Amino acid sequence: MPRPKPQVVTLTDRAADRMQAIMAGADENFIGVKIGVKNGGCAGMEYTMDYATEKAMLDEVVESNGIQILIDPKAILFLLGTEIDYVTEKLSSRFVFNNPNQTDACGCGESVTIVPAATA
Repeated sequence: MPRPKPQVVTLTDRAADRMQAIMAGADENFIGVKIGVKNGGCAGMEYTMDYATEKAMLDEVVESNGIQILIDPKAILFLLGTEIDYVTEKLSSRFVFNNPNQTDACGCGESVTIVPAATA
């Protein structure tokens, strides 16, 4: 019997509630949220998050707390096991990626160093 495929990302209740509120207030009808990573910043990589209007052929689709998350196929090994949270602090609110594959972050928190997850 094959082992169940691990979910690439999950959302906390706070993150899902905030994403639902953002999409409900948007002018367009979005199917979910697109997550990925790109090269950039002083630590090497940056997380990306945007509205999803359509599913690309190779996107990984995850449903978490009522939100459809589309994941860029090039980002899957970098995001495997990530929990996305939404935090509110005294002067800011933001989505936070709690990623077990992240090994470092720059001082400003805008970029990270991520290694691909082991696929054993």
